[in-house]
Amino acid sequence: MKPKRALSNADRDRLTEIIGHTFSDTARLERALTHSSVHRSGQGNYERLEFLGDRVLGLVIAELLFSLFPSAKEGDLSVRLNQLVSAETCAAVADELELYQFIRTGSDIKSLKGKRMQNVRADVMESLIAAIFLDAGLEAARAFILKNWERRARASEQARRDAKTELQEWAHSQTGEAPAYSIIERTGPDHDPLFKVRVDVEGEGSAVGSGRSRRNAEQHAATKLLEELGVWEPS
Repeated sequence: MKPKRALSNADRDRLTEIIGHTFSDTARLERALTHSSVHRSGQGNYERLEFLGDRVLGLVIAELLFSLFPSAKEGDLSVRLNQLVSAETCAAVADELELYQFIRTGSDIKSLKGKRMQNVRADVMESLIAAIFLDAGLEAARAFILKNWERRARASEQARRDAKTELQEWAHSQTGEAPAYSIIERTGPDHDPLFKVRVDVEGEGSAVGSGRSRRNAEQHAATKLLEELGVWEPS
């Protein structure tokens, strides 16, 4: 199996349509899509571009989150940031754009699809961001990132950490004490109980949550208290 061929004019036209940017330096675009199995030298593959693209992506996403969630605490913003710049998310964006059909690889890589090659697709995504940045500057890179990440950022409620873990760390930083959980009510039959749990953080506040298990009720209570304290944005 030979390495995938260089980009054709039709490939470049299609990529311009997908990316929304016309490259003045097409060699840089091709380098961003070239795996080290084709060119071991860092000058001929995407490895150096990946390094830069990771930082550009992080900056733009951090700025976006700072703007979207003005009352979110640093810890919550960090969790959202880490999820949005993760290999999983970068690969998902690459898959939406179907970049795998343009990536140049050597004979030792048979398929770019699937979980196993997720990191390759994520690396190419970051490399492409760097290529846009070097070709046309930060504003062009920002436009591309916002086009493909802003929806994810607005929905990054999914990136929240485990509520009990978040509350415990916050409580320790504020009071030096762990939150205290107590069951205040248990109703329903044994096979389908409903728990009501209260969580207290000394000197800071308390909240009550409910759930079909004690753990779910504790998570609900922790979530409510984090939101009441302003640590998390309201759901």
